[in-house]
Amino acid sequence: MRINDRAKLIAIVGIILGGLMLNCCGQQPTSGGPPQGVAPEVAVVMVQSERTSITTELAGRTSAYLVAEVRPQVSGIIKERLFNEGGDVKAGSMLYQIDPAIYQAAYASAKAALAKSEANLTPTRLKAERYKELVAIKAVSRQDYDDITAALKQAEADIEASKAAVETARINLAYTRVAAPISGRIGKSSVTVGALVTASQGAALATIQQLDPIYVDVTQSSANLLQLKRSMASGKLKHDGVNGAKVKLLLEDGTPYPLEGVLKFSDVTVDPSTGSVILRTVFPNPKHILLPGMYVRAILEEGVNEQAILVPQQGITRDPKGNAVAMVVDSSEKVEQRVLKIDRAIGDKWLVSEGLKPGDRLIVEGFQKIRPGVSVKVVPFEKKTGTAPPAGAAVPAETRK
Repeated sequence: MRINDRAKLIAIVGIILGGLMLNCCGQQPTSGGPPQGVAPEVAVVMVQSERTSITTELAGRTSAYLVAEVRPQVSGIIKERLFNEGGDVKAGSMLYQIDPAIYQAAYASAKAALAKSEANLTPTRLKAERYKELVAIKAVSRQDYDDITAALKQAEADIEASKAAVETARINLAYTRVAAPISGRIGKSSVTVGALVTASQGAALATIQQLDPIYVDVTQSSANLLQLKRSMASGKLKHDGVNGAKVKLLLEDGTPYPLEGVLKFSDVTVDPSTGSVILRTVFPNPKHILLPGMYVRAILEEGVNEQAILVPQQGITRDPKGNAVAMVVDSSEKVEQRVLKIDRAIGDKWLVSEGLKPGDRLIVEGFQKIRPGVSVKVVPFEKKTGTAPPAGAAVPAETRK
């Protein structure tokens, strides 16, 4: 009896296990893609044209608006220095005093020579006037009259020469006061009190640089410049040539410069070693934040594209050849692959010049489920925010890849 009961129990357990196995084998998988025959779901954005300012970021360096090297125009000993190194100076303010003693003496001597010449002129002129009357009545010879006339002209010439000598001596005396030729910030002095300087020497006594406004010189490749000109000629870009292109600036540490500049001109020569041209911009610099020689990045406004095609960067991939490609949904709800021509990145989007047109539906999520020619289910793309969903909340299907 016990043997029969044990056999019955084993038979019952076997039947139960067999049913469980059949049940498990008949279940559908819960993961690994959509069920066969169900179209995969993709998120798309509608391609639209929009008005966009086209900018380009170029590296460059700052340079002073005006630079003047201070040199002496007369020789002598420096008696006094009248500025603080690194300070601001005004045009015409005195910087150095050269010993004026010998120049004062030369000026006084020139004035005395002028006075002597003027004293000699008066009797010569009176004598010439008398001889003019006497030669008319033949009281003096014609030769005597010619001699006195020549002496009068020589006396007048001596006066003019003496006046020029006085002016030269005055100028040299004034040059002993070395003045600032421009307003700006002056650097260190290369000489001290007691140093001997010579007229028009090679070494500058100091250098003055005008820092407000200030130049920012950036370089742009000649290829990009040609492309820009073609875009303007074709009408893709519109440029305000009256007011000049606006320029923004990023400092070396990445912080934006608070004031806006203007593009002044582009150089007329391409550097053969780099294939680039220099663009000169001008920025106001009232607080002297910008100093000559600083590395900066200028953001130039090239123009405005009235029909720009901007698409999210996540919707563009690259094929093995490096070409930009995109997946779009055609009118029959099937996936179509497009080869694109990308102009540049603007923010978190690509500027597309060829391959897409307004009205196209660009796939931005769900790439792992699709291939060209596959039918798909389209849902609108919802851009993720930085806020995480609450615990236990369901994530919408259109936000999942």
